Parts: sequence; C-alpha cells; structure tokens
Amino acid sequence: ALNKIPMHVVGLVPATDNRPGGNAFAPGDIITMYDKTRVEMLNSDAEGRMILADALAYAKVYKPSLGITIATLTGAAARALGKFGMAGMGTAPEKIMQKLTACGEKVYERIAWFPFWDEYSELLRSEIADIKNIGGTEAGAITAGKFLARFTSYPFVHLDIAGVAWTKTTEGYRIAGGTGTGVRLLYEFLKNY
Repeated sequence: ALNKIPMHVVGLVPATDNRPGGNAFAPGDIITMYDKTRVEMLNSDAEGRMILADALAYAKVYKPSLGITIATLTGAAARALGKFGMAGMGTAPEKIMQKLTACGEKVYERIAWFPFWDEYSELLRSEIADIKNIGGTEAGAITAGKFLARFTSYPFVHLDIAGVAWTKTTEGYRIAGGTGTGVRLLYEFLKNY
C-alpha cells in the first residue's frame, strides 16, 4: 500500500497450532474440508497442505484472478533443490510463470518449475474419500501441489520454499536464520503484474 501498487491483494494466512491431543486427526481419518471435499488422511504430518487447501477453497469468495501459495510444504522440494531455489508448480498461464521466473532471477529468489501433468493427480486417488492427502513416495512436492490445486477454481501457483526458508550461514543478503524467501519475489512480481 505504501508503494501505491495499483491492485487489490487479499492475503490469507492459514495458521494453527500443531500439537497432539484427543481431537487431533490421525492416519485413517476422513476429514471434511471447508468446501466439503472429503480427504483421506494418510499422513498426519502433512498438516500444512490441509490448512492451505482450506484457505484456497475459502479464497473463492474473493473471485481471484490468480492465487499464489508459498510454504515450506515438503521435504521432497528441499531434497530436490537443496538451498538454492524454490519449487514452483501450478495451473496459472505460462506467462505468469515466466514473469515469476524473471522476478525471481532479479531478486535472487530462483524458481525451478516442476511438471504438473495430469497423471500426478492419479497418485492422490482415494477409494474411500474424494482425495488422499499424500501421494506416496513418488513426486512428493508435485503431489502436494496437485492436492492444493484440487481446492482451486482459479489460476494457481504454488511455491515450495522448504529448502530456502532457513539457512545456517549468511549467504549474500540472507543472514543466518529465517530468510524471508518469497517476500522480495512476490513484491517484485506484484510491481510488474
């Protein structure tokens, strides 16, 4: 707002505590989401995608022209890219992804785009619910993105920053600790959208 970027941005921050208790979900549970999608819970450690999915479903009330999620969602993204870049994927038009890539290069928050082929959705198919919350051992970062996309009806990009959100050493402008990765990227993108 201070920089007078001429657009309306809605930011949703799905947040919850993460602790064990009698009401915690467990593997084998069927969870009904905000939009009534029934999710077969196979891994209760994949809780981040559950709250992100609810936020994406809720975002439909705003009729977005584009949705972007950014999260430390999967260890699979960190294992694939290390600390050198974030994983990107989604349903947004190629020109959006190209613009995000250019903005990421400019501010040194690089994006490696993962394929988002329809076949990855098959890994989330459930026999007892609408979708599973994980897809097994293959393509973990991509199936997490596919899970999120299931809750959108608008162009969508997911940026998995698991490998770059934290650093143990100072690297350029990023001091040791939480890096704030994504802030500079999204600001640059919104300036040029």
